[in-house]
Amino acid sequence: MSPVALPHALCGTGPHRVIALHGWFGDRDAFAKIRPYLNGEAFTYAFPDYRGYGEARDITGDYTLAEIAGDVITLADKLGWDEFSLVGHSMGGTAMQRVMLDAPGRVRRMVGVSPVPASGVPFDEQGWALFSGAADEAGNRRAIIDFTTGGRLPGAWLDEMVDHSLRVSTVPAFRAYLDAWARTDFHEEVVGDTTPVLVIAGAHDPALSADVMRGTWLEWYPNAELVTFQDAGHYAPDETPLALVAEIERFLAA
Repeated sequence: MSPVALPHALCGTGPHRVIALHGWFGDRDAFAKIRPYLNGEAFTYAFPDYRGYGEARDITGDYTLAEIAGDVITLADKLGWDEFSLVGHSMGGTAMQRVMLDAPGRVRRMVGVSPVPASGVPFDEQGWALFSGAADEAGNRRAIIDFTTGGRLPGAWLDEMVDHSLRVSTVPAFRAYLDAWARTDFHEEVVGDTTPVLVIAGAHDPALSADVMRGTWLEWYPNAELVTFQDAGHYAPDETPLALVAEIERFLAA
């Protein structure tokens, strides 16, 4: 399918342009808690929705990383952004690498927040059943969110996250994107890439831990640095929004 300029929200008017890519469980509003604290004088942020999510719920597609990348690059072209940085949470972390590769010379810096590596994520049989069943089962979604935040957060927040994911994504898109982020391996394309990268891991995230980041992102990107948030699991935009903004903008401004 032909690329589309994804529906999006803009925040700020600064000269450093940034595109923020959401994860598997949420649309652009996954970043809602950090948006009030962003530096709008230094940065302009674009928050798009992928096909099948948010305002793009009715835009169908193949739901692949390559498709996300093509749509994001088309959005950047529509905005007139020849050069930009990328922020990617979870699935957005692997999608932003595809954008970087498919838009050579245009990406200034990348920030991954609990980001999926370019190698995808290995699953055992039980784990795959849990994740693949999440498309149709709200209970699976809740169990995944609880597990990836260390089983330590309020039930009301878990319910809110599940309700939001059900509301803002279509089942076909949600299920297909699992294959996209978990089973797409293009890491050989990024090995040795000199783009500056900040990787943020949550100490309470057993799935995409600091050790996983060291064995993937930091091995492949020579200009990568790792920060671990001791008070976060997989969802730093919700769990530690102020610390997240501070780290993102420290790195992007360097």
